[in-house]
Amino acid sequence: MFWRKQRLNYKLDQSFLLNTKLRDMPFTVFDTETTGFAIAADDGLIEIGAVHVEKSEVTNRVFQTFVKPLGEIPEYITRLTSIEQYHVENAPTALEAIESYFQFIEDTKSGGWIGHHVSFDTLVIKKELQRVKYSYEEPTSFDTLDLIDYLNPSWDQLDLKEYAQLFGTPLFERHRALGDALTTAHLFVELLKHLEEKGIITLADLLRLKHSNLRLKTARF
Repeated sequence: MFWRKQRLNYKLDQSFLLNTKLRDMPFTVFDTETTGFAIAADDGLIEIGAVHVEKSEVTNRVFQTFVKPLGEIPEYITRLTSIEQYHVENAPTALEAIESYFQFIEDTKSGGWIGHHVSFDTLVIKKELQRVKYSYEEPTSFDTLDLIDYLNPSWDQLDLKEYAQLFGTPLFERHRALGDALTTAHLFVELLKHLEEKGIITLADLLRLKHSNLRLKTARF
């Protein structure tokens, strides 16, 4: 039997002219927590957190939800995140939580997703939807690691906490979705200032940086 995927039709990526200045754009900075890192196998969501950034400022518009996983939360994940089984027992399913998150993005008219190791978080969303035969149109995303690598390649592969300390930005609760999203949001706003000094001013500039970084990473392998 074949199952046809249903599509979630949320507007996750507003249309902006390429010459739009980054300081004028809204972004969604987000993070996920999971039961482990084997997302392609059995691990899944236990928390989503997000914060709205607009006009180069971290706003007070935030989103947070626990997610009920298919299995138990491993002890090492509880030690890392402080999320225990009772936190998620009555939480929304992954699909319900993702739909709430998507509604937050649509309401805030995001110009794209920002994350620290953003490819992992977008993969988590994608895999959870695939499990229940849903798909969505993935919005443009930017990784703070790529921006840092452009500004200072020698700072590659440090911890989020270390980057916040290096750039003098606030540090919030680590290994919790909203806490890491807030830390990343403040870091992203600071990175925008440094990028502007380097001539990365518009959406087109940021997209060129992203694609040149992808080519560089591909060439390394």
